[in-house]
Amino acid sequence: MKLYGYYRSSTSYRLRIALNLKGLDYDIEPVNLLKSEQRGDAFRARNPFAGVPMLEASGRDRAQSMAILEWLDEAHPARPLLPADIEDRYICRELAMAIATELHAPLNLPVLKYLTNELEQDKEAVGIWYRHWLEKTLVPLEQRLEQLETGDFLFDRPGLFEAVLLPQVYNARRFDYDFAASPRITAIEEACLALPAFIAAHPDNQPDTPEKEKVL
Repeated sequence: MKLYGYYRSSTSYRLRIALNLKGLDYDIEPVNLLKSEQRGDAFRARNPFAGVPMLEASGRDRAQSMAILEWLDEAHPARPLLPADIEDRYICRELAMAIATELHAPLNLPVLKYLTNELEQDKEAVGIWYRHWLEKTLVPLEQRLEQLETGDFLFDRPGLFEAVLLPQVYNARRFDYDFAASPRITAIEEACLALPAFIAAHPDNQPDTPEKEKVL
């Protein structure tokens, strides 16, 4: 398998975590989003969505990270990302989809570029925008985790939810989101960041990570 992605792309990050958790071998092919390499003719011919990640696997190019996560569990059932119980699977999907559907769209790079370039918003204004949408979803997410009385992970071990959560927390910290009222989220973050699968997937440890950012 070959994963086309960008070191700081949250969706690429979630795929790296999932592949590592499942113990699958893959190569990384960097795609520089800042240089718009994903919009080049050669890449777009393979992935009309012109975005990352793209996973080359089983004879085809696969786009859209949440669909790829589900495919990975079906194609490679060992070390499942989703729990066996149907209600637990629902909870996992509910929380992961809240992040993927409510946060990724308003906070991804094209939107931030549009705010800065076309709407001429400064860094402070973009930060306010970013934290507004984070709060809208992360506050109820924390409440749901409290209802579930979670510990280190959503269930007994990390899976699909943690693979989606950790990249969003990473981005939230880049934009100075205050996690003081999010003890459940930060407990999961701390537990995950101690595991080899998450360490290897971290943006600081990728082949396209700028040297000045390699701190882990």
